[in-house]
Order: sequence, then C-alpha cells, then structure tokens
Amino acid sequence: MINHENNASLQKALSPFLENCKSVGFVPTMGALHKGHISLVEQACNENDCVVVSIFVNPTQFNKAQDLEKYPRTLESDLKLLKSVKGNVFVFSPNVSELYENNITSKKYNFSGIENEMEGKHREGHFDGVGTVLNLLFRMVKPNKAYLGEKDFQQLEVVKKLVEIEKLPVDIIGCSIVREKSGLAMSSRNKRLNEDQLKEAALIFKTLTEVQQNFDVLNFSQLNKLVENTFDKNQFLELEYFEIANSKTLKTESNNSPNTSYRAFIAVFVDGVRLIDNIALN
Repeated sequence: MINHENNASLQKALSPFLENCKSVGFVPTMGALHKGHISLVEQACNENDCVVVSIFVNPTQFNKAQDLEKYPRTLESDLKLLKSVKGNVFVFSPNVSELYENNITSKKYNFSGIENEMEGKHREGHFDGVGTVLNLLFRMVKPNKAYLGEKDFQQLEVVKKLVEIEKLPVDIIGCSIVREKSGLAMSSRNKRLNEDQLKEAALIFKTLTEVQQNFDVLNFSQLNKLVENTFDKNQFLELEYFEIANSKTLKTESNNSPNTSYRAFIAVFVDGVRLIDNIALN
C-alpha cells in the first residue's frame, strides 16, 4: 500500500485497473480513521477490484476556524490501520493546493432543500463545502462506487443529490453505523474525548434508542420533551438539536403520518466536542 500525495501519482497507480475495466471503489475520509472507516474500506474491497481511500481535512466544510484547527490529524496511524485491510488499497492524501489550487472556496449548490435542514441550520455553508470537495475527488478518482457511513445520514443524501447534479457516473453506497460497545457512534471526534467523557456520551445513543422504543406510544411533542428533559438533567452534555424528520425529504415533522418513514437526528456537545447521531424510527 502506497500513499499518493498527488493526482498524477494516483492515476499512474490506477491506470492498470482503469485500462482493463476493473471496478474502483472509493472511501472519502478526513483521516483520524477508526473501525467505522475500516468497515467501509473492507466492504469496498469486497465489491471492487481496487479501492482508493482519500485522507483530506477539507477546509471549506468547516464554518468555524477553531473546529478546523482542532480536527485530529493522524496520517501515520491512519496508514498503519489501513495496512490491516486485505485488498488493493490506494491512499490519496493530497494537500489543499493539489485539490483547490489557488481558489479555496465552495461552489454553491441547490440540493433540493435537504441542505437547509438539521446540520444546515447550524453549520452555514457546510454542505456546499462537502459537495465541492467530493466533486473534485470524484473527478480525480473516477470511482464506480463510493462508500459513506449512515452516521452522517444527511450528508449521505446530499452526496446522492450531488452526483445527480454533476452527472457523475458513481453509485453512492450507504453503510450501517459502526458503534462502540456503549452504543456511541464511532467518530473521529471521539478521539478528543477522555474516558469519562466517552462514558457520558453513551447517553446519546441510549436516548435515541428510547425514542425508537416509544415511537408508537408517544406523539412527536412528547418525544421531543423526553429528549430535552434527559439532557437538561445531565450537566456534562449540551443538546444542540433533536429533530424527527421524514427520511426522504429530511423535513422536520410534528406528526406521525401513515406510510411515512422517519428518522431521529441529534447533535450534542460534550465539553465543546460536537457529536452527531441518528436512528431509524420505523
């Protein structure tokens, strides 16, 4: 496994596969890899002849400079972890100028409104940044399939819209959330938490599970109150938002309608570290 820092080097490595019509899988990441990422890479290896894993902390999807600065960068350990995966794995870790040249700005997108819900309300311009960098990466890597985790469910739906808008010939594969034993969704941001904070953060998934279990018993207002009360009682966690949304439109809903699929979405601060999660409700 070789780490390619520029597109020319990556294309040289991929050329034997592309010339022989072999399938290319792609797992875009921002590094600080964990078992959740590895599960994506393993699935991609099982379904393709080779796999490209990008490691790039994208500046245009951070609306706070401080958050970008604090985002963990662990390239050496990331490469070591990827070596454990069996298959033809290529790593692509470009610098900012390799992707953006001298124009580190986001393209403005209309993702049919789903970009304005949940995360879009709290992270202005975030999904424009995601769309911009993935458009650049997709055009460089030219994958047949790209694999993204459902932990970032809204982002997953945005990327599906992106390939439609840009007319990119890539299938977007959503993969199940990988969790710690406590239920906490695996995330690169978890590395910023100490042992006690990790234990407290387990309340996030515990609360989502309680909402799921009570979905047919309580109305939406009662479910929202249940979540608010749970976090009001906890001095270590700060609830940013909890929303029950239509799984297709991602619009926040206030009533349970028949023949409609719903998901619960949540964002919580653990001593300044922002974690998100979601769960299917029906």
